Amino acid sequence: MFLAAVVQMTSTSDPEANWLQARRLIERAASYGAQLVATPENTNFLGPPAEKVRTAEPLDGPTCRRFAELAGRLGIHLLLGSFNERSSEPARCHNTSVLFGPGGSTLGAYRKIHLFDVDVSEAVRYRESECVAPGERTVVVATPLGRLGLSICYDLRFGNLFRRLVGEGAEVLCVPAAFTLTTGRDHWEPLLRARAIETQCYVLAPAQSGRHDDPGLRESYGHALIVDPWGHVIARASDGPGLALAEIDLDRVARVRRAIPVSAHFRPTL
Repeated sequence: MFLAAVVQMTSTSDPEANWLQARRLIERAASYGAQLVATPENTNFLGPPAEKVRTAEPLDGPTCRRFAELAGRLGIHLLLGSFNERSSEPARCHNTSVLFGPGGSTLGAYRKIHLFDVDVSEAVRYRESECVAPGERTVVVATPLGRLGLSICYDLRFGNLFRRLVGEGAEVLCVPAAFTLTTGRDHWEPLLRARAIETQCYVLAPAQSGRHDDPGLRESYGHALIVDPWGHVIARASDGPGLALAEIDLDRVARVRRAIPVSAHFRPTL
């Protein structure tokens, strides 16, 4: 059993302000005893897409070095929910989640597969694929705390991805996000609970909240959550920057899976 924390932020196009906000919340979570802390999507930058691409960095760049050093100093597992990673395409970057270990090493990196290309309303029209190149592989990271399945935001709508993560051994699913206010009000919590119920995993969902200076993502819904493998919301962040913390008991994952053996009953040929 261990304590996990999901971070809720209001990131903007000011990377230094975002870093200071994230560091303060991560340090607070660690002071409460959290051994795993996860930040939201676009932790280091949430602003105009062209600037997101221009300022993209490699995995060994200054943003990842900062978070790696923080994980090492605090002795925690730290998930940088996502940052703008430089890709091989000049006009696009990757939207990449990186897990750091308590020694400061990089344990795994996941590049967002499903990109947010939508035309929901006047307030929500976005083409993430114009500035982001999609990833092509799933990632499950084995740690002393448990096996973590990585995903990012819009991935949440694709249940087959999470079924695959469970097939690869995931016990805890990480869903760092910047869900829009419009979609989040109706879809955020139901989708997170559904993913927890169908996979019988804990779900850690750090979130962006409030107004940003990205013209396509004007306001994020927030409501960072932790959901248990029965689908109960066991922790929820309040408004604005903050934390939600809960104990993660992998024995509960095993008990739920024994009680309702979904994986044994799954028929992939249908």
